[in-house]
This record gives sequence, C-alpha cells and structure tokens, in this order.
Amino acid sequence: MGEARFTHKEVTTVTGSPILLLHSMYGLRPAVRAAADRLRAAGHEVYVPDLYEGRTAATAEEGMALKEEIGGDELLKRAVRAAAPVSDRGLVYAGFSLGGSLAQNLALADDKARGLLLLHGTSDIADDTTTDELPVQLHVADPDPFEPHDWLNAWYLRMGRTGADVEVFRYPGAGHLYTDPELPDYDEQAAEATWRVALGFLEELG
Repeated sequence: MGEARFTHKEVTTVTGSPILLLHSMYGLRPAVRAAADRLRAAGHEVYVPDLYEGRTAATAEEGMALKEEIGGDELLKRAVRAAAPVSDRGLVYAGFSLGGSLAQNLALADDKARGLLLLHGTSDIADDTTTDELPVQLHVADPDPFEPHDWLNAWYLRMGRTGADVEVFRYPGAGHLYTDPELPDYDEQAAEATWRVALGFLEELG
C-alpha cells in the first residue's frame, strides 16, 4: 500500500484551526495548493496529503480512472493515515468533491473533529452516526449533476439527525468544481463568495 504524502511546507506555525484539506479526483492540482495557501494566509495550519502519490488528471475521465484504479477503500485508508498524526489536536476536515466525501467520513468518525468544510462533495451517512453538534458547511453548485437536489435534501436531513449543525450554500449556474480556475467549471464570482463564507466559518471555529 502507498502512503499519502504531504506537500512541502504543508505546516506553518500559526494559531488558527488545524485543517486537513483533501483533493478531488483530479489529484493535488495547483488550485488545491492555492486553496491551502489562502487558508494559511488567514492564519490556519493546513495539511494537504497527496492521496494519488504524485499523479494528477487533466480531465474528468482521467480523474475517474485514477480514482477507480486506486479504489475508494484504499483512498479512505490513505486519508485516515494522513490524519492520524494530528487528529488528536481537533482537526477541521475539508475537501473538494471526492475529497469532501472522504473528509466527511473522517470527520464523522472522529469525536475530536472541530468542524467539516465540504466543497462540491458529500458522502452517505450511516443510520447510527452521531456527533456532538459538529459544525458542518457545504458549498455546492445549483444544480450539480454529482449532487442532485433529492440527494442533497436527504443528506441534509440525515446529517441533521446525527446532531451536526449544518449550513448549505448553493451557487446557481456554477459548474461542479467551480473553485478551480483551470477547469471549465470555474466561476470566479461563486468561488470568491465561497471563500468569503468558508473563511468566516473557519474563523468562528477558532
């Protein structure tokens, strides 16, 4: 099995929330590194594991192929291993699309999780899952072919039943991964609005 690798200078000595930021099925693209830098500039300590071990995808088809080649179970194991050294500090879990799905799974299994920031992606929720009022914020395109309304409505209700404190922000007309400037989905207005709200959410978590 491979080990998830962190990017260079992934940790800065700061006072904000420690954040584990997980990439999408495209891999550790420049937009993910830029997002990490944005979070660091706001005073947060950011960990950015490379779950694809140096590989990236240029298209959605390539990204899906990489995801399927590695397998969902192995990706989750790599994310767990990446979180393990710092999870006792009370992490905020965050991720883009596939990374959001993985981040959700980690946060709901970690009773020390400080918060969950989901960008473009969610995951299923086991019926017996409980949280202690975990703060959760989701940012998603509207409509999003990967996160249809029926799914999101059910997800919201099920997340609420876990005890989580959930906020959902929808962005009409944006593409699925609208925060990545190098993808056709990019929507500058929606992306900047997302980061303003998300940074406020993280600041409140401390």
